[in-house]
Amino acid sequence: MKINLLLHAMHHDENDLAHTLLHVAERHKVDHEIHHLGRDLARWSQDHVRTLATLGERFGAHLDPEPAAELTMAARARDKAAELTGRRPEAALLLLRDLREIYTKASGVSVDWELLGQAAQGLRDTGLLNAVQRCHSDTQRQLHWANGKLKESATQILVS
Repeated sequence: MKINLLLHAMHHDENDLAHTLLHVAERHKVDHEIHHLGRDLARWSQDHVRTLATLGERFGAHLDPEPAAELTMAARARDKAAELTGRRPEAALLLLRDLREIYTKASGVSVDWELLGQAAQGLRDTGLLNAVQRCHSDTQRQLHWANGKLKESATQILVS
């Protein structure tokens, strides 16, 4: 089955989304909503990584159940520098870029969950389908949050 290939790709993409959410949360610490909610949303993707590892065993994909490490020292240093810039205009534009990156990555992960859902339906695998529906719902909320924050931030940043 080719499902194991999809599971490998999804595992990588969920790890990448979690890492990006954590990175953005740290970079924009001065914005408490971005910081705290970004970390919460990252935990969802980290949970998805664990779910994918469990599912992978059934389809011959041996995936690491532990999400990728949070942030390296170098990344923390970059984030500290970003924190020092505070709410300067450059930081505001950086926020828009970061939210766009989250939105784009979450969109890709959402499509992956759709594909896996189609496979689950084709296999008539209710366990797989239930996991897909739960995780896909989380991803859609990540996507909607990023989209909403983009709209809100664009209005505040680009119009003022």
